[in-house]
Amino acid sequence: MVVTGRLAAAAGVSALFVTLVVPSLLGVVVLTCALAAALLFDLAAVGRARDLTLSRQALTTVRLGRSTEVELVAVNTGPRALRGMVWDDWPDSARAVDRAHPLDLAPATKVRFRTTLTPTHRGDRVAGPVTVRLLGPLGLAGKQTRHSVPARIRALPAFRAERLLRSKVKRLQHLEGRNVANLRGQGTEFDSFREYVAGDDVRAIDWRATARATDVLVRTWRPERNRHMLMLLDTGRISAGRVGDGTRLDASIEAALLLGGLAVAAGDSVDLLAFDRKPRAEVRGAGGKGLQLKLMHAMAGITPALVDTDSSGLVRAAVQRARRRSLVVWFTSLDGAAVEENLLPVLPVLAQRHRVLIVSVTDPDVAAAAARRDNVADLYAAAAAESVLAERALVQESLRRTGIAVVAAPPERLPEALADEYLELKQSGAL
Repeated sequence: MVVTGRLAAAAGVSALFVTLVVPSLLGVVVLTCALAAALLFDLAAVGRARDLTLSRQALTTVRLGRSTEVELVAVNTGPRALRGMVWDDWPDSARAVDRAHPLDLAPATKVRFRTTLTPTHRGDRVAGPVTVRLLGPLGLAGKQTRHSVPARIRALPAFRAERLLRSKVKRLQHLEGRNVANLRGQGTEFDSFREYVAGDDVRAIDWRATARATDVLVRTWRPERNRHMLMLLDTGRISAGRVGDGTRLDASIEAALLLGGLAVAAGDSVDLLAFDRKPRAEVRGAGGKGLQLKLMHAMAGITPALVDTDSSGLVRAAVQRARRRSLVVWFTSLDGAAVEENLLPVLPVLAQRHRVLIVSVTDPDVAAAAARRDNVADLYAAAAAESVLAERALVQESLRRTGIAVVAAPPERLPEALADEYLELKQSGAL
């Protein structure tokens, strides 16, 4: 049972009335009995909590940084009207607004309550219990119950780099339209026939097509489509490092989403594996327009694990998932110690079977510190920053000499830089 402020106000008015008007024991007894009778009447007239049926959508999705409304449906299946309040409980990180809703529901009617949510982090947020307080017609007292109504809201990655996708796809289509070769080579497939012109290689002449036509026809070739790409997302402790306004993992997710959308437009199939000591998320054999949504759902709940990544285990998992030659895009860090201890021992095994592209996000604060030399204190910070940059440049050069491409850029530039590298690989016929 719960009582309201209206009962306290009625008791205060009654006490004041007894004190000023009828200051006697009889007056106290009469008013107390009247107040008790009103309270009992109110409790007896309260609707039954079991007559209220609550339901809501099991899963609601929203982009990180945006708001969405979740609906709570209440149905009165009993013979009495239900009056009171409903509180829709959500975790603080869901940033719920307008969680309290007044309830005034006649028998055999339905109402929808809407709560606005603005999640602050990626991943799932589980709804708490729904608290229902039913009051009597006088509003003096009532009954309060809690109902378990399962529901979740999933905050998908923000994917701010989506604005770049259309321009990159147009550039890809332009490259595919003009990048037609006379001779067949590695990573090419048959495109079409055209008339023979002086200077063409006679080996490109298709004699069967020529016999059916009035002119001599040669075959043209284009970069092969339907290639396979495997994205490896390092979710170890190095991915928890802060760069810019987010973490290394956040920047890698943005770049992976843009690359996945571009690969689908190019006709490639895409796999994703998030790994530290064991697989954290996986997407296999995805393609078509639904790829980006699958990637978003898979990466929505990924958080950095505070353990060192098992690079050998990651390579073994990659080899098992990519049987044919593929483009392996590995999102990791290029810190000198991490590369020497984790990457260099295992990269030759991966590079022998696949084309490997290492993607790393750089810290813009380091570059800013290297350029800031206003006073003596800044000189020491600049020297340390220059040392880090030189070490990173040396690592990148050593990887490139072994045939492994490297993309390193600040968080806001990483998605575009990775997309440009992918287009360069497509243009050169390396994919």
